[in-house]
Amino acid sequence: MSQQTDQNPKPSAIALLPIAVFLILFIGVGAYFQHIGTKYAFYQLPSPVAILPALALALLLSKQRLNKAIDQMISGMGHNNIITMCLIYLLAGGFSVVAKATGGVDSVVGIGLSIIPSWFLVPGLFLVSAFIATAMGTSMGTISAVGPIAVGISQTAGIPAPLMAGAVISGAMFGDNLSIISDTTIAATRTQNCEMKDKFRENFWIALPAAIITFAVFWYLSGSAQAPVHEYSIWPAIPYLFILFLAIIGVNVFIVLSLGILMAGLFGIIGMDYAWLTFAKDIYKGFTSMQEIFILSLMIGGLSELMRRQGGLHYLQKLVTKLVSIFGTNKGTAQLGIAILVMLTNICTANNTIAILIAGSVAKEVADEHEITGRRSASILDIFACVIQGLIPYGAQVLLLGSLFGLSPLTISMMAIYPMTLGVVSLITLFLRHHQKPSCQLV
Repeated sequence: MSQQTDQNPKPSAIALLPIAVFLILFIGVGAYFQHIGTKYAFYQLPSPVAILPALALALLLSKQRLNKAIDQMISGMGHNNIITMCLIYLLAGGFSVVAKATGGVDSVVGIGLSIIPSWFLVPGLFLVSAFIATAMGTSMGTISAVGPIAVGISQTAGIPAPLMAGAVISGAMFGDNLSIISDTTIAATRTQNCEMKDKFRENFWIALPAAIITFAVFWYLSGSAQAPVHEYSIWPAIPYLFILFLAIIGVNVFIVLSLGILMAGLFGIIGMDYAWLTFAKDIYKGFTSMQEIFILSLMIGGLSELMRRQGGLHYLQKLVTKLVSIFGTNKGTAQLGIAILVMLTNICTANNTIAILIAGSVAKEVADEHEITGRRSASILDIFACVIQGLIPYGAQVLLLGSLFGLSPLTISMMAIYPMTLGVVSLITLFLRHHQKPSCQLV
């Protein structure tokens, strides 16, 4: 009986209060210090501390015994997706520090500045990130590989760091949404009983104009930046170029980052005065640099699970279903309901894959009732989950870039041009399409 209650909790709006508390503290305090001109405004209240009152409230709201509620929180922290993200954080931090210490990043930056026109640096970085993310199927892996290079180019060429960070996350979210091997794409097609190729075709003609607009915006914003002549040595760049090659051909992100750390360290030891003990300390230094987002991600996982068990996410599903039943006299309104459902779920879970899995069954019911094709509902789920994931300042992608660039998460969210553009293009497309083809079936 207890297991059934956990799987189908009674809808509860009160269960969503903890995430509201966290957002008010996290964004509200930072905005206040930003308003009064405090430097590093969004770092005045560390995010892992800002989420503590939310966790405490979620535990108090639980109808389970305290020990049981704590077990539920810990199970959320230990979710496969959460642990995967945390391990990527550690490896990305280690790779970034070692590659910087051994000259790999500077060398790749020098090569890039030598062959790429200055006006093309920002939009070019968007294209490179988009290409790698599509090949790898992971936005986190893309940010880990491209982020350090973007930081180096920003510092050397004098391009604003928020602009470069925006280009990286925009490209990363393009691939996360469109790649056929992305976990979000797989989750969307499976929950909507649709073929992968059909969803890709549906998604592509929405993503393409959004990508073109984003490219043009970054081209315009990059202005007339002139990169200085940058001397470099090809030797330190070899490990990094090899790692980028592995990323492009789609090698697992853990293998890519692990080999990146190992190769950068070995090339530094062989080709320069880089002691093996320094190598070990730099790896650990990289690990510790990810401490804040590591802790925050664990706590968000725990908070999300508590809200799910208490009926908060189920309340969102019922609310959207009710709204669609009231206003859903056409396919456009029903599709908007699916989009709202996955966006609200993503705001609460801070993970687009989990949001799709949670919202998928309700989205399928709405799609079937209003004769919306499987590929269309899958596309809506994936698109709007990725839109929100690229914009929330406590999402894994934004947090990782914030750590690499030393920027506040909200600053990066405001420069995530592609997620914004994709959302607008998708909404326009949503209401322009009136005719749907027969629903596709998974073979």
